[in-house]
Amino acid sequence: MKQALPILIGSIIFLQGLSAYGQQKDTVKIKQDTIVSNYSTYKRSITFSGLLQTRYIASLSSNVDVNGANFNAASASKISNNFLLKRARFIVTGNVNDHFSANLMMDLAEFNGNAANKVLDNAYIKYSLSKHFNIEAGQFRPFFGIEDAVANDIIRTLDYSNQYYAFGASGWQSFQVGIAILGTITNEGQLPLKYYVGAYNGNNRNVANDNDNTKNFYARLEVSPAKNLILGINGASGSLGNGTGYAWGGDIQNRLDLSSKWQLTLNGEFKTGNNFALFNTYTLKPSLSQVMMQGFYVFPIIRYNYGRKRVRAVEFSSRYEYFNQSYKLNSNPEQTIIPNVTLIFADDFYAALQLGVSIDMYQKDIPLTTTYTHNLAYVQFQVRF
Repeated sequence: MKQALPILIGSIIFLQGLSAYGQQKDTVKIKQDTIVSNYSTYKRSITFSGLLQTRYIASLSSNVDVNGANFNAASASKISNNFLLKRARFIVTGNVNDHFSANLMMDLAEFNGNAANKVLDNAYIKYSLSKHFNIEAGQFRPFFGIEDAVANDIIRTLDYSNQYYAFGASGWQSFQVGIAILGTITNEGQLPLKYYVGAYNGNNRNVANDNDNTKNFYARLEVSPAKNLILGINGASGSLGNGTGYAWGGDIQNRLDLSSKWQLTLNGEFKTGNNFALFNTYTLKPSLSQVMMQGFYVFPIIRYNYGRKRVRAVEFSSRYEYFNQSYKLNSNPEQTIIPNVTLIFADDFYAALQLGVSIDMYQKDIPLTTTYTHNLAYVQFQVRF
């Protein structure tokens, strides 16, 4: 881990050099347009936005509640259907000038349950020198896969993947406290290549102090060899409590325009890494190298651009995911299929209604736990503003 810090510092110095050319171009453009003598309020602004997501869910499996937990039919009745406020995110973005900004995102729906170490999602300062060099410092999502790279207020199916939540619980992704450097390496007209590197505590969001002196380091590269095609690779090393480990993965995003009305989008992702969250539950600790998780998913979406005033598009999708939270020790893989239909009433998912079924299948069912095969139907409505 100590060897990784000089590498990170060296990368920062190298990327600063790459950004010089872009900075010079920006300066020339400003001088051509206007003479700025004080950048204190240059392009200062503040914007407010948010996401409200509510849903109705119903268990389609006998003796399984809405949380996917199996229960004894002879015991007290369990909840088999529920109205739920899933997300109520409020986002504030403040631009001090053309280089400095701040971002805050809170999820007020967290107050519905135990809000400890929750509610506050994003809270970071961003310094934008050019498209080649940007810094984020504070609490943010490290770019470690497709679900971290896309906007967090656009959800095109029931929820994020199982691997996203598992890797987030082990400190590999989701909201973390640290610093990130990102930008585009190449110039216009060259093969698009983006980079993301950073260091963070790895203890997840809203934790004031790290629990050890080891920091997590991550890196991501994205290349676009063809129009609407993005290939990404991710790598990270770090810890959460006892022991140090690693995680890595790769992903693909592709969109094909089948006609003027029809589009096919295909996303896929594979990840593997140490499952710190599971490892820390063992009283008698096995070797950390034996507690490894891995999984992949494919997410095809067929979109029909209806183009009417009140109904903009219809999307048909079916995400398939294979995930094993411990494939070397006590292996019990889970497969999830989520067929989904989305009616989009305003462009860019500003208003959408989704209907579908989540089908979860385990290789081995464990009675009276959530590790139990079940089906869940849902109707979900979300509005961005």
